[in-house]
Amino acid sequence: MTFVVVAFSILLLVLMIIWVKVEPFIAFLIASILTGLFLGIPLENIASSVQEGIGSLMGALVIVITLGAMLGKIVADSGAAQRIATFLMGRFGEHRVHWAIAITAFIVGIPLFFNVGFVLLVPLVFSVSYQYKIPAMAVGIPMLAALSVTHGLLPPHPGPIALVAQFDADMGATLVYGLILAIPMVVLAGPILGKWPFFQTMKIKPLEVFSAKPLPEEALPGLANSLFTALLPVFLLIALSLVKLQLGEDSSGFGFLVFISDPNVVMLISLIWATLSLGLTRGVKIQQIMEGYAGAVKDIALILLIIAGAGAYKEILVDSGVSAQIGTALEKLPVNPLLLGWLIAAVIRISVGSATVAALTAAGIIAPLVMAGGSDPNLMVLAIGSGSLIFSHVNDGGFWLVKEYFNLSIKQTFLSWTLLETVVAFLGLAGVLILDLFV
Repeated sequence: MTFVVVAFSILLLVLMIIWVKVEPFIAFLIASILTGLFLGIPLENIASSVQEGIGSLMGALVIVITLGAMLGKIVADSGAAQRIATFLMGRFGEHRVHWAIAITAFIVGIPLFFNVGFVLLVPLVFSVSYQYKIPAMAVGIPMLAALSVTHGLLPPHPGPIALVAQFDADMGATLVYGLILAIPMVVLAGPILGKWPFFQTMKIKPLEVFSAKPLPEEALPGLANSLFTALLPVFLLIALSLVKLQLGEDSSGFGFLVFISDPNVVMLISLIWATLSLGLTRGVKIQQIMEGYAGAVKDIALILLIIAGAGAYKEILVDSGVSAQIGTALEKLPVNPLLLGWLIAAVIRISVGSATVAALTAAGIIAPLVMAGGSDPNLMVLAIGSGSLIFSHVNDGGFWLVKEYFNLSIKQTFLSWTLLETVVAFLGLAGVLILDLFV
């Protein structure tokens, strides 16, 4: 009976979001309360469970996600991303332009959210398409692959960070594994898939209104400054994690290292550096920079609420005991836990549309199995992240973003963007299972 209630709650969540068009945060709250009632949680405890779920998850995430949005904002507004793109385009040349786009999007996609990176790089894709007479989607596929993979697998993006917190995984280790997995995924789903004849012959005319004007060359920051600032969180997380592995807990500097390697501190250091290197030292007033940061926070408000709602739902499952029952039942299935986590996320992604909702809902279900030692938590982050990207269609905002910017038909969007996302999801699953053999 308990499993029927959980299945019904997930179905209710899907129907509220897709059919009734309820905001996911509200849908999560309603589903959480009803699930708590049907699972027998005392009435006086339901509200506290919801609050505990929201508070515990948001306490671990809100700083990183908010600072990450601010960092992405200044990287975009300062022209740092444009500088990186211009350099790579010049280095690779016409015949390897697909690789230049993929590398640019990968670098830019690490600190920037998908939507921000997409809007930032689309004008570059259109200009390259026009300059070299290459079909827009043939150039766009490498960009979309890189942005999608970084969004689904790599911190400091909301989904991976939330999963790291849910599974008590190590942020640095997850980032290292994610990079090992992400690079071949981008290569296969980007430049190589972009060579498919279908994309070479797809005739579209991107809308002029979406072709933003780039900053003049003299207004751009230096290349070294742009690269270092955009990738500073990655450098710090990896370097500090490696150093921490070499020191024992009895070392005199271990406490300081633990403090400075905390993702919240890493993001704060990175943002302070970006504010100085891309803002104040280049003559930008502090008020203008802070206004940009405020706008960035507004852009991610709904993402934060979705994560909060998912935390409430997860806590209800934990407090009712159902989460533990699910974990016990799943342990008996003759299925690799990583495959199971991927599959749960994939089903929810297809049903709900949001990769973040899919990842966090799957995490709440699979968490007991991970906590019981049934799977490496870092790899489970990547497995669920990969599954949450599969088969983007009409219930996903990213589907319509790609369709409208590239001026595609519904059929063309399915045959390009939806196909790409599905390829990325299966590549991610294959990569995680291969990594599991060695980790």
